[in-house]
Amino acid sequence: MGGTRLGRRGGWSVAVFVLALVVALAAGLAPAAEARPKERAGARAEQAQDGRDAEGRGVQAGAVRSQAVPGQYIVTLRPGADPTAKARGLARAHGLDLLHVYEHALTGFAARVPAGRLAQLQADPDVARIDEDREVSIDAQAVPTGIDRIDAELSNTAGINGADERVDVDVAVLDTGIDLDHPDLAVFGKGKNCVRGGRSADDGHGHGTHVAGTIGAKDDGTGVVGVAPGARLWPVRVLDNNASGSWSSIICGIDFVTANADKIEVANMSLGGGAASADKEPCGPGTTALHNAICNSVKAGVTYAVAAGNSKVDANNIVPATYGEVITVSALADFNGLPGGGAASTCRADVDDTFANFSNFGADIDLIAPGVCINSTWKGGGYNTISGTSMASPHVAGAAALYKAGNGSASPAQVQTALQDAGTTDWNDVDDPDPDKEKLLNVAAF
Repeated sequence: MGGTRLGRRGGWSVAVFVLALVVALAAGLAPAAEARPKERAGARAEQAQDGRDAEGRGVQAGAVRSQAVPGQYIVTLRPGADPTAKARGLARAHGLDLLHVYEHALTGFAARVPAGRLAQLQADPDVARIDEDREVSIDAQAVPTGIDRIDAELSNTAGINGADERVDVDVAVLDTGIDLDHPDLAVFGKGKNCVRGGRSADDGHGHGTHVAGTIGAKDDGTGVVGVAPGARLWPVRVLDNNASGSWSSIICGIDFVTANADKIEVANMSLGGGAASADKEPCGPGTTALHNAICNSVKAGVTYAVAAGNSKVDANNIVPATYGEVITVSALADFNGLPGGGAASTCRADVDDTFANFSNFGADIDLIAPGVCINSTWKGGGYNTISGTSMASPHVAGAAALYKAGNGSASPAQVQTALQDAGTTDWNDVDDPDPDKEKLLNVAAF
C-alpha cells in the first residue's frame, strides 16, 4: 500500500452491518497537471452475511458496485489559493452549484458542474485535482458483552461503577448524526450537519447513535455503558436519514473535525468504499481529496478509528481502511464477553470468540474488537442490538479516547502503538482468512 503507515501491519469499507454503511470513493479524475485514466471503485451497502438484520428482517447482500453522483465533483485547489473566494469566483464563471467549501482538512470545494464545463474548470491554474463525487449508503444498567470482552470495566480511567464520573475527552462521530437528546449520551454542542438540506446533526436513522453509545454511553446506572463513559460526543452528520450521502459530505465532516482539532482528540468513521488507484499514493498531490483530508486531519493531531468492512474480502482495496494514517478494525464474534469460546450465539449465527464471519481481513487490519450482537444506544432515546465492523470500530475509538485522557500529548501514531501493545491474542483465529493474528483490543491497563 502506498504511503507511510503508523506502525501497523497494514484496513475497510463502511461497515455498518445491519443497517450497514458503505461508500464508494471518488474515483480520481486526472489531476490537472498530469493526465491519468479515470479509475472506478466498487462499493455497496454492507450487510451481515446471514441476510437478516438485528430485528430479523431480510437484508440484501448485493454485489460490489460503484455509482458516481452525476455532475458532482470534489475540487482540490493548489496551495495558497483562498478556497472561499476561488470557489465563488469559479461558481460565477462556470455556473457551478456550490455544495461545500473546505478550509481545514482540504483546500477546495464540492460543486455540481454543468455539462460541458468540467474541462474548463480543470484547466484553471489554481485547480490541482478534480475527483468524482460518489454516493454513500448504509446499509438497570447493563455492561454490553463488547465492553466486558475488552476489559473496559477494569480500566481505572473508565472507572465503571455506576457513579457517572465522566472521562474528560472529546470524540467526533462521523455518521448519521447522534440523538442529541439521548439521556445516556453526553452530546457536546450542536455538532455539524454536512447533509444538504439538513437542519441539524440529530440522528434520524440510528446508526450514528449506536456508534456513539459504544464509544461513550454514560456510567449512570441506567441503559448501557460505553468504553469511555461520559466522553463528550461531537455529532458530525455526513449521512441523511436514509443513511445515504457522498464523499463530499464526508470531507465536509473531516474538515469540521480538523477545524476543531485543538479540542477533538479522536474521530470514528464506520463507513467506507472501494479505493481508486490514486488512493494508494502517499499524502500529497498524487492522491485523492478524501485521502488528503484524512492525512491533514491526522497531522493536526486527530486519531481516526475506522471499520474494516463486512464483505468478507481483503480490505486492501477499501477506503478509508487501507489508509496508513487510520486505525482499521475487524470484528470479533463474542456472545458472552468472556474468552475461551463455547457460548451460544444470540442475535445471529456465528461461533463464539472467533473472527466474525462477515468481517473484511488482510494486512491492513490493525486491531480486532467485538462486533457481533452489540447492544448500544439508538435514536429516540432507545437501545438496539446490531452487528458489523461498524460496531467494532467504536470500541477502538473509545479505547483511543481512554488513552488520550491520560496521555494528552500522544500523537495518533503513539495512540495506535499503545493500543496494539496493550492488545492480547486471546481469541481463536482458526477462521481468519489471513495469516496474521491481529491483537484483540484490551483496555484494562488504561
